[in-house]
This record gives sequence, C-alpha cells and structure tokens, in this order.
Amino acid sequence: MAKKELQTQSVLEDMPPDKSIIKLAIPATLALLAKAIYNLVDTAYIGMLDSDIALTAVGVTVPLLLVMVSVENIFAAGAAVLAGRQLGAKDSEGASRTVTTIIGISVVIGAVLCIGGIAFLEPLMRAFGASDASLPLAKDYAFWMFVAALANLPTQSMNCAARAESSVKISSVAVITGALLNVVLDPLFMFDWGLNMGVEGASLATTVSQFVTFFILTGFYASGRSIIKIKWTAFQPSWKLIKTVAVIGIPTAVIQICLSVAASLTNIAAAGLPQSDEIIAAYGVVQRLILIGCYVVMGFMQGYQPVASFAFGARDEKRFHQSVRFALKGSLLLTVLVAAAYILLAKSLITLFNQNPVIVDYGRWLLISQVALYPSFGLSYMMTITYQTIGSSRYGLFLSLIRQGLFYIPFIVTLPKIFGVTGIYFSQPAADVLTILVCLCSIKSMKFTATQNMGVLQEGGK
Repeated sequence: MAKKELQTQSVLEDMPPDKSIIKLAIPATLALLAKAIYNLVDTAYIGMLDSDIALTAVGVTVPLLLVMVSVENIFAAGAAVLAGRQLGAKDSEGASRTVTTIIGISVVIGAVLCIGGIAFLEPLMRAFGASDASLPLAKDYAFWMFVAALANLPTQSMNCAARAESSVKISSVAVITGALLNVVLDPLFMFDWGLNMGVEGASLATTVSQFVTFFILTGFYASGRSIIKIKWTAFQPSWKLIKTVAVIGIPTAVIQICLSVAASLTNIAAAGLPQSDEIIAAYGVVQRLILIGCYVVMGFMQGYQPVASFAFGARDEKRFHQSVRFALKGSLLLTVLVAAAYILLAKSLITLFNQNPVIVDYGRWLLISQVALYPSFGLSYMMTITYQTIGSSRYGLFLSLIRQGLFYIPFIVTLPKIFGVTGIYFSQPAADVLTILVCLCSIKSMKFTATQNMGVLQEGGK
C-alpha cells in the first residue's frame, strides 16, 4: 500500500508535468486505440457480409452508442476529477467514498438503461434514422448494446478511478484484453462456419468482451491493490456528492451527447437526399474512423487530467500551469497529425470497409470534411476538461456545447436542404471555424480563473 502511494505521489507530484502526462497518456491512448480498432474490426467484418443495409443499420446505432457513452461520462469523469483533487489534498478516504458511491450509482443507471432501451427498441431506432429496410438489423445490433450497459457504466467509473490514482496499467490491460477478445469472437459469432448470427453476432461479441473488461477491473479493486478502495462502508450516497460529481462531469458528457445529436441529425439530413442509404452507410464508416482520432485526443487528455487535478487539489499553481501549457500544445499537435493522415488516406481507408464506389466516394469526402479543421476538437475538449478541473464547470459546459451543438446543428439542419450532400460536407468545417475562435478567446480567462480558484482553496473557501 505504502509503495503504491509513493509511486502515485512520484508520478503526480514529483515528476515533471510533461513527463507525467506522457507516462499516463501512452497506456491510456493504447487502450482507447484498441477499443477503436475493435469497433473498426466490427465494421470490417460486417462489410464482409456483402450487405450495404447491414452497414447502414450499424451506422444508425452510432448516435445511440454515443448517448450511452455520454451517460457513462457524467459520473465517471466527474468522479475522476473530484477523486484526483482529493488525492492531491491527501484525502484518500474521501476519494474512496466518492468512487465507491459513483460505482454503485452506475450499476443502477446501467440497469435502467438496459431495461428501458430494450423496452423502447423500435421507436429509438426510428428516432435515430432507421429506415424500413435497416430497422430489423439495427434492432438486432442495438439489443446487445443495451445489455452491455450493465457492465459499461460501472466499468467506466472504475477506469476513471484507476486514472485518478495513476493506475493506468490495469485500466489498459482490461480494455486491451476486451478488445483482443472481441476480434476473436466476431467471426465466430457472425459467420456461417460459427454461430451464423450476422450483425447481431458482432454486437454480442462486443458485449461479451465488455463484460470481461468489467470483471478484470472488479478483480483489481477486490484484490486490495488500489489506493482508492471500493468497499461497502464507503458507499455513502448524498445529494451533495451526486450534485458535485454531476456538475463536474456533465460538460464531458455533453460533448458525447452533442456528437450523438450531430450524428443523428446528419443521418436525418441524409435520409432526405438521393442515395440516402449509401450516404448513411458511408457516414457510419466515417464515424468509426473519427472515433480513432477522438480516442487519440482523449487518451492524451486522460494523461493530462489526473496530473492537472492533483496539482489543483495540492494548490501547486506552477505545476498546474505547466500542465495546461503542455496539454494545449499536445492536443493541437495530435489533431493536426490525425487530420493530415485522414485527408491523405481518405479513399484508401473507406475502401477497407466497403468496395461500393458510391459509398467510397461519399465516405471519402465526408471523412475529409470531418477533419479539415480537426484542431477545433482538440482545443474544445482540452479546455472543457480544464474548466471542469478548476471548478468552473458552467463555462466548461458552454465549451462542450459549441462544436457539435450550438454551431454544428444550425448548419446541418439548413445547408443540406439548400446544397444537398455538399451541405453535409461543409457543415462541420463551418462549425469548426467558430469553435476555434471561441476557444482562442477563452485561453486567457482559463488561466486567470485557475489561479483565482486555487487562491480560494488556500483560504479554505472550498
């Protein structure tokens, strides 16, 4: 126990901030990339079914998946920031109460999502853009996604707790193991030489893998090797704790909700155009590719967040601002590299998942348009997390809304009606220009607010 605490202190308190962030970010990024890869493997295997409708059906479920991820993040991300602050303030017992309580609440919410989602499966699929042709397969795929909610919500909370105490190794092992298992199970469940379940088999394979990830993390905390302890006596739900965690976590969740709404509105906009099924199928592939770029940035932020939260809780102003500067530069560099790779390889990447020339052409231009100004995502995500960390969640909430919400929605609702599919192509770049301008104008305020709020902590005001 003492050795583990010393290792955490060394990484979060003594090691230079840039090295701390990189040390924590590398395994976190690898784990998220493994998760992205098995999403792509799902798509590739589904493409082998030689059914454009199958790809369309899976594309319809992408917004639903993002909604579920957003629900996970409300409490998980909030608990990670609060627990990180508590560890920085040398309050391990408080961190254990926070995490144990949130995991218990996550189990309940997961059960509600599972039951409610299955009960309203068809209307949900209709609402997210399923056509008569794609509805049966979309329902098959979504059924197991809702079952997976039973494991996903507590798993995400445990993952965030592990990051808060810098135990990223176990988090990475759990996620990567699940990803590899998914790759193995997909063909076994999907094709006629196995269980011959088709699209439903792909979703079932993912669900089984996610339960395995859940059990690995549960075993880690049950073994007593963690600093943050999950125990019955620490389960102390209160309105104050739930409100505090939710207020911190909502901005991160809103990013996912906005992504989901944006994807759903894009599907709806495409549904009114010629060759709508081909456009939606292409967009579904693009969304899964975009998730890789998102996970690269999110992995880096998962390295940044515990370092920044710990420094803020410890009231170490110099270290906090060093972390912020490094995170800003890193998020910009990573998003530029992701954008360049996708623009150069757009056609080849789409061809990996579908050889229909119509879908490939739509997918190519959709992918390029999504990443043309991708640094806007890195900036807004990094600054949202920072505002969460410094106790200014209200402005963090605003930043989380702008890119795919306040800016993207008006463009995707209006431009396709005027310009057709070209309107879809231009909606994201237009939103990104406005997002970058807002973020650049907010950097100075972010630094000032952090310094001011740390002063309040020193006076015992929080």
